Amino acid sequence: MFSTIIDSTVGLTGESAFFCTLTSAILGLLASLLYRLNNPRPSKNLMVTLVVLPVLVQSVIMLVNGSVGAGLAVMGAFNLVRFRSAPGTSRELCYVFYAMGIGLATGMGYIGYAVIIAVAVGLILGVLNFIPAFKIRKTAKLLKILIPEDMNYMDCFKDIFTEYLSSYRLIMSKTVSMGTLYELRYEVVIKDADKEKEFLDKIRTRNGNLTISCSVLTDNHEEM
Repeated sequence: MFSTIIDSTVGLTGESAFFCTLTSAILGLLASLLYRLNNPRPSKNLMVTLVVLPVLVQSVIMLVNGSVGAGLAVMGAFNLVRFRSAPGTSRELCYVFYAMGIGLATGMGYIGYAVIIAVAVGLILGVLNFIPAFKIRKTAKLLKILIPEDMNYMDCFKDIFTEYLSSYRLIMSKTVSMGTLYELRYEVVIKDADKEKEFLDKIRTRNGNLTISCSVLTDNHEEM
């Protein structure tokens, strides 16, 4: 199980290369599906990357096998890819390393070990997703509300928030328009996305039809 299928005396053959590539593609597809199941907002680009990356890594490892200089050049190329790509979350970066680990194992011909890595790490990621402390929260949104200066913003929307939101948190309040208005910013999670318009309509009747905006809250604090 832990022995390589690449015969050191014969070298790389078409049969062993095909089998390693097929294994890389299948395990990469499993990694992509696992990422899709464990993320409420999966990136389609990353899903494709997770399928192809093990095959690419495996192919490069097979080409540079035994060459230290070529191996160092490949490491430099991988580092350049990181700086030429858009920043992602730490969890997404974990999936990228997951796919690279599969490619490294298959590239050296350790098919059994690659399967064990894919299954073991996949189980860990899957189990962690069901533990509340590690669970990815529902899509949070940034809610901005303008209210008159004489309106008590601490509990003026409490009943509406309780009805339509599963969670909310006031993250900032500031005065605008020479102190005649307050701008409130909340981090909110809406219970039912289909009722978002109804939710905003109730707020605008409460704040005197002043400006309201609701946008997706980015996870910049999780970027590596």
